[in-house]
Amino acid sequence: MAIPKIDDLLTLSHTLAAPLFEGKRYPWEILPELKEFIRKLGATLSPEEYDEVSPEVWVHKTAKVAPTALIQGPTVIGAGTEVRHCAFIRGSALVGEGCVVGNSTEIKNAVIFDNVQIPHYNYVGDSILGFRSHMGAGVVASNFRSDKGNVNVHDGNETIETGLRKLGAILGDGSDVGCNSVLCPGSVVGRDCIVYPLSRVRGYLPERSIFKGDGVVVPRKI
Repeated sequence: MAIPKIDDLLTLSHTLAAPLFEGKRYPWEILPELKEFIRKLGATLSPEEYDEVSPEVWVHKTAKVAPTALIQGPTVIGAGTEVRHCAFIRGSALVGEGCVVGNSTEIKNAVIFDNVQIPHYNYVGDSILGFRSHMGAGVVASNFRSDKGNVNVHDGNETIETGLRKLGAILGDGSDVGCNSVLCPGSVVGRDCIVYPLSRVRGYLPERSIFKGDGVVVPRKI
């Protein structure tokens, strides 16, 4: 069981960040370059499709942003996305099309692919959420180790040193994380997984798995 590479986890046709992944092996390798990429991307977006609502904050004209939401740049919000009451987007965020960023959800230095739902009280820092993935209420992608060391990615047999002090979670396409779960720093959840509520996930969860908590993992029949 090896830690999957970018194409094993993510469908790049569902994000404007696709060029940033070119030439890289693992998805977290893009995170140090994300802020500058968004700045350059925003400058190329058509004013017929996107409004620059504040410095370096580009919002598609079909997106809906609550007046109580706070969005800092550089950030791009895609077509048809809804940013709800009291959402806090702290910058270096690329949010795709048809997404929901819910009440009191906080995002920073993250790529949110198309059709992702993070609708209630979520924290998504230094993370990548794949196409049609979903976080239940209260799910946290923890991005910083208690001992302040660099975050590594593990699968039980293999350890990859990322060189990053902050790294949250990578969710593969179609994965669903249940309410009030914690994704520990450097967690990688494969495509089409289900994580039960109140879980604590560490390391790599293989695609099409069900994580039932306490380390119990079973195959998911699709």
